[in-house]
Amino acid sequence: MLATVPEFFTDIINIIKTVSVFDIIDIVCVSVLLYFLYKFIRDRRAGKLAVGILLLVVVLIISNLLDMYLLQYILQNIFQVGIITLVILFQPEIRSVLEKMGTTPLNLKGLKGIGEAKDISNAQAVIDEIVSASCDLAATKTGALIVFERTTKLGDMILTGTVIDAYPAASMIKNIFFNKAPMHDGALIVRDMRLHAAGCFLPLSNNPDIIKDLGTRHRAGIGMSENSDAIVVIISEETGTISTAVEGKLVRGYRKETLTAFLRSQLIGEDETDKKKFDLIGKVKEFRNHEKHQ
Repeated sequence: MLATVPEFFTDIINIIKTVSVFDIIDIVCVSVLLYFLYKFIRDRRAGKLAVGILLLVVVLIISNLLDMYLLQYILQNIFQVGIITLVILFQPEIRSVLEKMGTTPLNLKGLKGIGEAKDISNAQAVIDEIVSASCDLAATKTGALIVFERTTKLGDMILTGTVIDAYPAASMIKNIFFNKAPMHDGALIVRDMRLHAAGCFLPLSNNPDIIKDLGTRHRAGIGMSENSDAIVVIISEETGTISTAVEGKLVRGYRKETLTAFLRSQLIGEDETDKKKFDLIGKVKEFRNHEKHQ
């Protein structure tokens, strides 16, 4: 036993010596791919499916070891068509992952010029107008769905509505969502800090873990955030509660100050400390709201 220990370490050293730079790059690429595959499975319904596939693989290995030819033949044929079946079943999830790949912009803090400072000032003014309108709509329990487009373009959703391309004045936003207005049932999409399109239809979320009391408006907002990197503001018609949806996660119970800080931190990258504080406040309120529904 002792004689084999030096040989074992010698074999390891020899293997390490044969590793090239391309082998390291290969390992890193595979590791990143497996990491994103793990995140994809963990955050979606694919997690339950992965357990079932793993069990089938174990059964296939056992059938090979025990020479169970009939079972082996059936499982091999299942796996041959299984990949195509998985692509069909999880087409929305796969599309969502592919759309989000490479959409994270570089954060170049400290390189803000005069033009960018003006853009930030304009963005702050736009956010203030939208927050003001959201609070007024919440006070009157007028339902609303406002989507902030970011790096993932929402052209497919814009085609379902009406392009207006207007400055986001609070009065105009309230007119769009007035309950007798023709476009009040759809979503309002904000592109480049302008009201780009209204009356747009959004994809509904199929997440079974969503609270059953939430209606179509909330499911549409969550679905939009699942399929893109958009920031979605949702105002409940029943309770007047202001919520946000980001990456499929819904946070409820915003006030004027917390909503302003959240949108500024997400859209123009400021108030990161306040954002964490307001996220915590929102999560506490979300928990309390969930407890009330139980």
